[in-house]
Amino acid sequence: MAAETRDTRTLNLTLDLCLRVGELLLSSGAGAADVTATMQSLARHLGIRHPEIDVTFTSLAMSYQHDPEEPPVMQIRQVKQRDIDYDDLTKVDRLVRAVLTDEVDLAGARARLAGIVSSGHGSPRWLVTAAWGLMCGGVTLQLGGTLLVVGLALVAAAFIDRVQLAMSRRRLPGFYQQVAGGLVAALLATAVAAAVPDTDVSLMVTANIIMLLAGIGFMGAIQDALTGFYVTAGARVLEALLATAGIIAGVSGGLTLAGLLGVEIARVDPGRAGWEGVGTLALGSAVCAAAFAAASYAPRRSLVPVAAVASLAILLYSAVLAGSDSRVWAAAIAAFAIGTVAYGVSGRVRVPPLVIVVPAIVPMLPGLTIYRGLSLLAEGGTSTSVGLLALMQAASVAVALASGVILGEYLAQPLKREVGRLESRLAGPRLVGPLRVRAIRRR
Repeated sequence: MAAETRDTRTLNLTLDLCLRVGELLLSSGAGAADVTATMQSLARHLGIRHPEIDVTFTSLAMSYQHDPEEPPVMQIRQVKQRDIDYDDLTKVDRLVRAVLTDEVDLAGARARLAGIVSSGHGSPRWLVTAAWGLMCGGVTLQLGGTLLVVGLALVAAAFIDRVQLAMSRRRLPGFYQQVAGGLVAALLATAVAAAVPDTDVSLMVTANIIMLLAGIGFMGAIQDALTGFYVTAGARVLEALLATAGIIAGVSGGLTLAGLLGVEIARVDPGRAGWEGVGTLALGSAVCAAAFAAASYAPRRSLVPVAAVASLAILLYSAVLAGSDSRVWAAAIAAFAIGTVAYGVSGRVRVPPLVIVVPAIVPMLPGLTIYRGLSLLAEGGTSTSVGLLALMQAASVAVALASGVILGEYLAQPLKREVGRLESRLAGPRLVGPLRVRAIRRR
């Protein structure tokens, strides 16, 4: 009886460890396939063979039945917060690898995981605000804005981040935070246009829109859809559309108020601003990607590699776009390049490939096209068909980015025979989690 009680206790502790690891990975933006694969690897190594794992957008469930005549042991964990922290993601990834190489036992792993969860963020919050400002400055520079507009976009982004932070501390839903962010961006543009009439504030609003869209999990939704997790993908798509609708409501409300005050602002046309040069394009993309990584608490050692990968990818994107005039193929080829090099780069800087991939893709996200499409749909009339076409193009670009990255990872990762068996069941290369799976027989 004592041995049976001890085994049940160990089983419960193992399931709880796997669920806590999966919760942190899912809340940090990892795909459902990566979360499932990591939990499967961890459970298998700790002696639980063939557990049932169910990952959705808001919950994780895991069960195990060692005897058909006995009832299964099942645990469920809710994902209540979605705070992206690439530093914690990296620490958990290294913890899983330590468990699989027998450097840490079950008790040690639970203690280390508790320390990771309870330690808070590694960077002060004001530094995150500054990073969001630098990101918007990089976007404005990438789009050919002047130094004045770059500075205005930086200040506006910092102010928007503080407003959204105050709202999040009062637990207001994300939709209202996006509305407030879009409204603040439009009102600040109105104030600048009233004070300095000759200033083109459209790029400032455009940069702030990209900032608001950068944290939306639209890319994760496409990745989940491609890897067969359609329920999670549908939930993420709905969240992305709702957040985008909040941005449109806030910006349109601010522009309406500007019209009532008699302040004219040039129409925000995402396709109007062109890239002024190769150097400016590469520098803006590098600053944008590195700043987004810093705002997501990525380890500092990964910022320079992220900037380099992003600048090379945007140059490749620009070259393909100039030669083929196809944004979809340009995005797919650039994303394929990111996925191919991210595995090697992440290994050198000791971070999961996801930490390199997501920030490097941010400068190429179709957020502006999504905004333009939904804005045209809101206008109605003859603009509806144009808006639908814009949304279809944005969806195509998003699918191209996600599928290009996954294909690049497939070719980059040295899939061994043992890993190949696991990936054939879990559908997808690892952007988070160990590549090699080892099964240890418990005696």
